[in-house]
Amino acid sequence: MKKNFKKSSLPLTKEEHIKNNSNYLRGTIVNDLKNEITNGFSGDNFSLIRFHGMYQQDDRDIRVERNEQKLEPRYAMMLRCRLPGGIISSKQWLKIDSFATNHTLYKTIRLTNRQTFQLHGILKKNLKDIHQILHKIGLDSLGTANDVNRNVLCTSDPMESIIHQECYEWACKISNFLLPHTKAYAEIWLDQKKIFSTDHEPILGKTYLPRKFKTTVVIPPHNDVDLYANDMNFVAIIEKNKIVGFNVLIGGGLSITHGNKETWPFLALELGYISVEKTLSIAESIVAVQRDWGNRTNRKNAKTRYTIENVGLNVFKKEVEKRSNIVFEAVRPYSFNTRGDKIGWKKDINNNWSLTIFVQNGRICDNNNQFLKSGLLKIATIHNGNFRLTSNQNIIISEISNENKTKIEKIALSHGLIKKSTKLRENSMACVSFPTCPLAMAEAERMLPLFITKVENIMLKYGVEKEIIILRISGCPNGCGRSLLAEIGLIGKSIGRYNLYIGGNRIGSRIPKIYKENITEKEILVHLEFLIKNWSIYRKENEDFGDFVIRKKIVKEVINPIHDFWN
Repeated sequence: MKKNFKKSSLPLTKEEHIKNNSNYLRGTIVNDLKNEITNGFSGDNFSLIRFHGMYQQDDRDIRVERNEQKLEPRYAMMLRCRLPGGIISSKQWLKIDSFATNHTLYKTIRLTNRQTFQLHGILKKNLKDIHQILHKIGLDSLGTANDVNRNVLCTSDPMESIIHQECYEWACKISNFLLPHTKAYAEIWLDQKKIFSTDHEPILGKTYLPRKFKTTVVIPPHNDVDLYANDMNFVAIIEKNKIVGFNVLIGGGLSITHGNKETWPFLALELGYISVEKTLSIAESIVAVQRDWGNRTNRKNAKTRYTIENVGLNVFKKEVEKRSNIVFEAVRPYSFNTRGDKIGWKKDINNNWSLTIFVQNGRICDNNNQFLKSGLLKIATIHNGNFRLTSNQNIIISEISNENKTKIEKIALSHGLIKKSTKLRENSMACVSFPTCPLAMAEAERMLPLFITKVENIMLKYGVEKEIIILRISGCPNGCGRSLLAEIGLIGKSIGRYNLYIGGNRIGSRIPKIYKENITEKEILVHLEFLIKNWSIYRKENEDFGDFVIRKKIVKEVINPIHDFWN
């Protein structure tokens, strides 16, 4: 590893020039909003709206048809809300549901594994309305996309204990502390007048971060946030029923480029322990070092993990200590033994109830078998508590009084919100992919439900239907479905074809290795039947699937991702 930081002499990327010339993220977005000729954003604004929490997309199912008709693609925006810790009140949910129903093309709400929600299919003419609705109910979408600190995750349910409440509060503090300072969002979307002052970004800088940046706050032993996939992580250390400090881990990330050995997934590394009052100072310094040292000439190598590889973990750590004037202590003992959500009913610290509902793929909609959207809407009209979104795309209805429990349970049962599912299905995940994601190479969300059924049948055939296997599908190698922290991970290669990875572990602390490349769903199922059959016969007592394929040397364990992942 190189031990000294040296800036590259290569030219900056196009994205760096866009940020530098954006007038602190304003660009000419206002002009594009007035342009009724197109439903899309032009030039630099296509990139800049992402800082405001939106992506321009089109329906790829009808792209060719519209092209043949000499029409532009059916452009519409996806908006991602900023919701640190995933908490939204019932009253807020009612407003979001109403907008989704009446002003989006798909009329659904999508829960994401960033512990928030997205609205897909918003026409440009309706964008100001949704931003102003969010503002009126105390929410926003600032900083949920592009080169900033994204929505901060935390261990899901703050009502589980006093410590969980502290964890949630820290997620909010970190999120607010690292937000962009520019007033561009308020000026453009909320029609607030520009105050005569000099724009300044004391933490993020004029050109913001080199790449997206993700943060978590987590309480061991439950790794429900997949912390090892994130740039900056605060692992709570507890004494006398109080968070006294955090172990800090940095540099996680899962995105790769097919065939590009200069990209690799990486698990977050330990920097050390800090007392709780030093949290924001350390967060600022870590972000600032990545801001100044991250690669701005090659976006594929711009994330924190590549900065650490370039300069070395110790050099990065010393720079953080220098800027913060804080010396890390030795890491305090911690471990993880679970991941995922506990579906069903449980009591909270105030003797109220919470109900965790499994939401396959995070898609809130009504269909022939389940009426999630209308059921949650009906519950929101009578529920005085909150909804809590999880990093596994599920939803917790929390703070249910004993008096209200029967009513809510009745609604949940009648709308199919409470249904028996296998552990395989409950622990599965897929990214959005087709038809709206412009990066999608293969199906993911639309493929997963039936694919899981096929794998369930295989597990039933060999008597392991009650076991857990973490299975995830991503439509491209950008990491949104977190397939590279699964025991079985599928990553789209082209329409109908995937790379199959196996060998991750149950708790999300091991990267799987490629087993077969560029194969069809039919071929994948043949391989999985062979593997699951052998697992059912030759596994040790209580041995997980991922551990089995490593022990039997079906694939090599990925110990050092930089060297082991591709070889």
